[in-house]
Amino acid sequence: MKLASTWAAAATLVVACAAADLDPIVIKGSKFFYKTNGTEFFMKGIAYQQDYSSNGTISGGTTYTDPLSDKVVCARDIPLMAQLQTNTIRVYAVDPTKNHDDCMRMLSDAGIYVVADLGEPKNSINRDSPQWNQQIYQRYTAVVDTFSKYTNTLGFFAGNEVTNMANNTEASAFVKAAVRDIKTYISQKKYRPLGVGYATNDDDQRTELAQYFNCGDPSASIDFWGYNIYSWCGNSSYKASHYQERTQEFSSYNVPAFFAEYGCNVVDGVEGPREFNEVAALYGTEMTKVWSGGIVYMYYQETNNYGLVSIGQDDKATKRPDFTALSSQIAKVTPSGVAMSSYSPTNKPQACPKQDNAWSASEKLPPSPNNAVCSCMVQSLNCTAKSDISDDAIETNFNYLCDPNNGDYCSGILANGTTGKYGAYSMCSSQERISWAFNAFFMDQTKNNAKNTDPCNFKGAAQKQTSKASGSCKDVVSQAGDSGTGVITGAPTASGVSSGGGSSSSSKAAASGLAVPGFNAGMFAFAAYITVAALVGAGMILL
Repeated sequence: MKLASTWAAAATLVVACAAADLDPIVIKGSKFFYKTNGTEFFMKGIAYQQDYSSNGTISGGTTYTDPLSDKVVCARDIPLMAQLQTNTIRVYAVDPTKNHDDCMRMLSDAGIYVVADLGEPKNSINRDSPQWNQQIYQRYTAVVDTFSKYTNTLGFFAGNEVTNMANNTEASAFVKAAVRDIKTYISQKKYRPLGVGYATNDDDQRTELAQYFNCGDPSASIDFWGYNIYSWCGNSSYKASHYQERTQEFSSYNVPAFFAEYGCNVVDGVEGPREFNEVAALYGTEMTKVWSGGIVYMYYQETNNYGLVSIGQDDKATKRPDFTALSSQIAKVTPSGVAMSSYSPTNKPQACPKQDNAWSASEKLPPSPNNAVCSCMVQSLNCTAKSDISDDAIETNFNYLCDPNNGDYCSGILANGTTGKYGAYSMCSSQERISWAFNAFFMDQTKNNAKNTDPCNFKGAAQKQTSKASGSCKDVVSQAGDSGTGVITGAPTASGVSSGGGSSSSSKAAASGLAVPGFNAGMFAFAAYITVAALVGAGMILL
């Protein structure tokens, strides 16, 4: 790219005269504040991720492009976002194994904070077969580890639109367990306070969702609420768009709420350039009492036609009409709030929604992932999966062994978000869970079917071993019981949080509400900035 040489020169200046770290954003009651001066913070945000849909899918496969790991791209895009007075971006999938220092520094120098989703396409909580297990936990905590060091990290989303219909509300129990465990992880690692929230779409379960994630034990409830809403289209109004109704509903919410996505692209019934007339309402006096701003969807122009800019074959960014319209509207607003020192929150947590035909998620959450517990379980078995077992073999055997018509081999590894019944090992990895099922079948056949002379084979996917659980491992296995359905209260410590907390592919034979153990194939100085911005040919607007 032609920007490469420009970036090299600019980077030298940044190193020589880098700006101070951004003042962290903190939460008090239902509002965000700058930590040092106590001024209320309102998001003027943009969703920033190429070739990625808001519901966590991507076009063309399961790979994704980390938007914060390419310093040349960041040097191209950040000055343009600054022209829109952007102070927040939302990223949907980042690679915790990559280096993000350059992009996060450029964002910090531009006064821009980051809200990062914790999942990625092949390693997140799936609404159709929800799980909260070691693989997802390790992915989420890796993102936290990577971004906790940056003062312009505002917080994390543990899920995005996971529940979107009445028939998958039980998935919310698994997302809430993720909220609980990531909050615990942040505390245990002694990171600075970082909020963990959830982003929902504007569907029929909006009320129950907002209640569920805000109710009960504070250690498991969200720190902020993101609302993906596209109801203001074209020349709508505060009332006709239902903004007024939503504002009234959230007026009693006790954590910050903001639009995690907004910007309907249907104008007069057809897709067309957006006018962003809703900006005046969102940052006006009625809504700023309740909402902490919003995040426009989205920076890049894709097939869904929501882009603010287009990227050409030469990798240059070209402003689209939406960019011009948003720039005009955002320049007209100056949201004002309260000072943190004079703000005394009075709102209370919501009551949990009742289980009925529209809402099935249990208040009882899945157990916390714990590597040591799962390791103890595997040590206790007589028949386990081979280390090189394929994903296809895991899925095939799950589908057979966890079909209740074939026997009871999966009680210890099943999770039911509706009844609140979770196997003690339901949070283990797919290979560990299939080992449990292999062993249950092996023990049953050895005892009851003498004709089966090789019950630990499974077409070469399993192997026998000598059970060797002892000491604390023996105690753990004893608490779980032979069926694996007991509650483990004294789990060993490991890289996962204690399993005492909290009491991808699914089997077609599973009953509704049962999460059959699926498999996861992969583990998914202001002056300086002004100088950099000038070098790459873009201006900077102070917020």
